Amino acid sequence: MTANTRITTPFTARSTAAEVLDGVDLTGRRAIVTGGASGIGVETARALAAAGAEVTLAVRNLDAGAATAADITATTGNKQIFVAPLDLADRGTVTSFVSAWEGPLHMLVNNAGVMACPEAHTPDGWELQFATNHLGHFALATGLHAALAAADGARVVSVSSTAHLRSPVVFEDINFRERAYEPLSAYGQSKTANVLFAVEAARRWADDGITVNALMPGGIRTNLQRYVSDEELDRLRAAAASSASSGEDFTWKTTEQGAATSVLAAASPLLDGVTGRYFEDCNEALPNDTRSARHGVASYALDPAAAERLWELSVNA
Repeated sequence: MTANTRITTPFTARSTAAEVLDGVDLTGRRAIVTGGASGIGVETARALAAAGAEVTLAVRNLDAGAATAADITATTGNKQIFVAPLDLADRGTVTSFVSAWEGPLHMLVNNAGVMACPEAHTPDGWELQFATNHLGHFALATGLHAALAAADGARVVSVSSTAHLRSPVVFEDINFRERAYEPLSAYGQSKTANVLFAVEAARRWADDGITVNALMPGGIRTNLQRYVSDEELDRLRAAAASSASSGEDFTWKTTEQGAATSVLAAASPLLDGVTGRYFEDCNEALPNDTRSARHGVASYALDPAAAERLWELSVNA
């Protein structure tokens, strides 16, 4: 595989997580899914469990996590489903989670997130979406590096979004101190950070046998959009209808379809050895040509210099 070879698979936007992992045996492998008690996190965890993996749901709401774990066991027969507390905006819980983890880790799916919330900052001053979606996952992944390296072929999955096309990481004003806060721009910045993390982690961790990829799961109506107004959703639907009339395909995905690209990156043998890439609809994304607001990957999200700059900033956050 050369650096310029685009990765494609037999799967599409309509494929489900179960279809992607059909015939894949994950017995003896261990996975963590952040945000595993809601949205596509549930179906990501379910598909990994159905393939035989031990799965830990890293969640803020332990009651919801326990209910999800019981449901996954009931539907898959897999009893190796565990629940552990994790609040990505609270660095203390990230440290506690990492400290409690024992043994190798084969799959880390950084799935949790917050979207378009009202302006808020963490106690140490970071804008909440950037802190949760990027910095929390960065601390988790780097904290678990030794466990990933011990797994011999571990994979890290960074769940990004087409919203990354809204904004690069604005290093000069990440925390919206100098510019007006715009919820979706802040979300987009954090999702660009998710891709840049994959780019730099892939470079730094290659010798450890760890592959790291980012992805866009697709448009799925879940609790993630709880801060998005009905008016904004109507606007997005109208834009989607306009795109459809111009020949650009768009339909909402089910959660089972939305989890497909995540489990592809986490466990499919089709991606063995593939690292530092951005996927959508179960295939590597093409460069965004600016004619689409919903497809492709922005060049700034794959920029090695920005990726390294973000890593150094995150280490010192």
